[in-house]
Amino acid sequence: GSSSNSKLPPVCYEIITLKTKKKKKMAADIFPRKKPANSSSSTVQQYHQQNLSNNNLIPAPNWQGLYPTIRERNAVMFNNDLMADVHFVVGPPGGTQRLPGHKYVLAVGSSVFHAMFYGELAEDKDEIRIPDVEPAAFLAMLKYIYCDEIDLAADTVLATLYAAKKYIVPHLARACVNFLETSLSAKNACVLLSQSCLFEEPDLTQRCWEVIDAQAELALKSEGFCDIDFQTLESILRRETLNAKEIVVFEAALNWAEVECQRQDLALSIENKRKVLGKALYLIRIPTMALDDFANGAAQSGVLTLNETNDIFLWYTAAKKPELQFVSKARKGLVPQRCHRFQSCAYRSNQWRYRGRCDSIQFAVDKRVFIAGFGLYGSSCGSAEYSAKIELKRQGVVLGQNLSKYFSDGSSNTFPVWFEYPVQIEPDTFYTASVILDGNELSYFGQEGMTEVQCGKVTVQFQCSSDSTNGTGVQGGQIPELIFYA
Repeated sequence: GSSSNSKLPPVCYEIITLKTKKKKKMAADIFPRKKPANSSSSTVQQYHQQNLSNNNLIPAPNWQGLYPTIRERNAVMFNNDLMADVHFVVGPPGGTQRLPGHKYVLAVGSSVFHAMFYGELAEDKDEIRIPDVEPAAFLAMLKYIYCDEIDLAADTVLATLYAAKKYIVPHLARACVNFLETSLSAKNACVLLSQSCLFEEPDLTQRCWEVIDAQAELALKSEGFCDIDFQTLESILRRETLNAKEIVVFEAALNWAEVECQRQDLALSIENKRKVLGKALYLIRIPTMALDDFANGAAQSGVLTLNETNDIFLWYTAAKKPELQFVSKARKGLVPQRCHRFQSCAYRSNQWRYRGRCDSIQFAVDKRVFIAGFGLYGSSCGSAEYSAKIELKRQGVVLGQNLSKYFSDGSSNTFPVWFEYPVQIEPDTFYTASVILDGNELSYFGQEGMTEVQCGKVTVQFQCSSDSTNGTGVQGGQIPELIFYA
C-alpha cells in the first residue's frame, strides 16, 4: 500500500491488509447478537433485501419512473447486475462471493474507488479480487454508498469498520466505532482493545481502557481476555490504574498462557506457560498481593522458581528485603468519587426504622460512570452492625446486587457498601438504587435533599422511586451517597 504521508489517494487494488500475527476476531465473538430493528416494507427496501442474496435484473421497462429521488433510483442498483460495469470477488479462498458494482456510484462514494477506476493508475479490469474483506462487510459498505443507509450488525461490524477504513468511507467508519462503543462491556473490552489499536481509533481505545480500569476483575475473568495478543497482554499488565486484586491479575495471566500454549501447539505444562508469558510475568505485581493470596495461590502455582518464591517470602517478612525482578509497588487503581445528595442529617426517637421495607431513589448522570456502591447511614443509638441488601436496576432489570454487612460507630458519617463488581451506568437514563436494611431500627437519615448535584465533572439528578416503601425520597431518607468511578 501507499505511504501514510503520501498526498496521492491509495490505489485499491494494491491490497492493503492489517498485518497481525493472528486472525482478526469476528465481532460475533465479541458482541452478543442483537435483533434487527423493525423497518417499513417499502418497495426500495424490498429490492434491498432481494438484492442482498440475488443479483436481479429489474424487469419493469419504466422502473425509473417509480422512484422520485436519485437516492431511491441509485438504491435499486445496490448489488444489482443491471448496468454493472465491474465485479468484485470478495472474501478469502473458499469463501468468496461475486458482487456487481457500478464504477460511477462507487467513485462518488469513495476516493479509493475513484483512484481505482478514474485515477492516473487506473486499470480497466472487469473483475477485481478482494481477499482481505469479508463479503457481508463489503455488502454493508456498498449499501451505505448506494442507499445512504447504515445497516450494522454485531457479527459484521468489525469487518465493516475494516472495509470502511480501507476504502476511506469516514462516515461509515464513524458509525461502526459508535456501534462498538455502545456495545462495549467488560466481557469484550480486552479483545476490542487489541482491535481498536489495529484500526487506529484512539477514542475507542480510550473507551476500552475506561471499562477495563473500572471493571478490571470482570474484564480479566472474561473469555475474551484469553484471545488478546501478547502486546495487548503486556499493556494491560502494565496498567497503573487497573482496579483489581493482584491475585486476579496473576490468575488471568495464567489462563491466557494456557490458551496461548494451545495456539502455539505447545504441551500444557508449567514450563510452557512460563515460556509464553516471557518477561510479561514480571509485570504482575506479585509482591503487592496479600500474603495469604501469595502463599495459597502464586507460591503454589509452579510458575515461579524456588528462588523467586523464597525471595518474595523474604520480601514480605524480612527487614532487609531482597531485590526482585517483579514490580513491588502496588497499582494506584482508581479513586472512587462520592456524590452526597443531602445537605444535613438528623435522628429522632421514632424514626428511621427498618422492618424489611425498601429504601429507594432514582438517579441519572450526564456522563458514563461505574457505580461501585452506596454510602449508607448507620445507627443513631451507639455502634451497631447492619445487614444490607443493595440493588441497582434499570427499567426493572437488575444490573447489580449484593448482600453484605457493615459496622456503624454511632456517628452521623456514611458507611460504604460495595457491589461485587462496579456497574456501568449510561448517561441520560434513570436508574433505581435500592437497599433493604436489617439492624438497629433507629438510625440517622438525610434532610434537605437536592434534585441535582455536581460531583466533579459529573452531574447527577435525583427523583423519587415507586420502589421506595420505607420513606426514602428526594427530600430525605437513606442512600445519602452514590460511590462511583468516572
